[in-house]
Amino acid sequence: MPGTTNATVATLGSVLPQDWIEHRRTDREPIGWICPDGDGFRVFDLLGRERTSDPVDWLDAEEMLDELGIGYLADRWVLRLDDGRERPVRVAETSPRGIVVLADEYGAASAVGANPDRYDLPFPATDALRPE
Repeated sequence: MPGTTNATVATLGSVLPQDWIEHRRTDREPIGWICPDGDGFRVFDLLGRERTSDPVDWLDAEEMLDELGIGYLADRWVLRLDDGRERPVRVAETSPRGIVVLADEYGAASAVGANPDRYDLPFPATDALRPE
């Protein structure tokens, strides 16, 4: 990765469990992780959320992530704030270092020149972030 130092890689490695295996699309874009579990594997998306209820075989795990892709990240989401209020948001960034969402009332997150409220969330995402 250009601009990535060994320190960065070490930091990322310390955030993710050691047994999580990154899965990428054919264009090399990361789309999630596969984690061994007994004789099978569990699937985690880019928000760090498990997508399997029971272990699956390796090929099924790869297929699940390939089908999931990254399109769901472009959807609108709802963020429950600490005071209980909810705000529509868009996912701006996601990595094992954290998740960044932007307030998106009336499409403001994508408006040119907009400066929407930014929320830094932990990875993996908690249930405070849910699809709209």
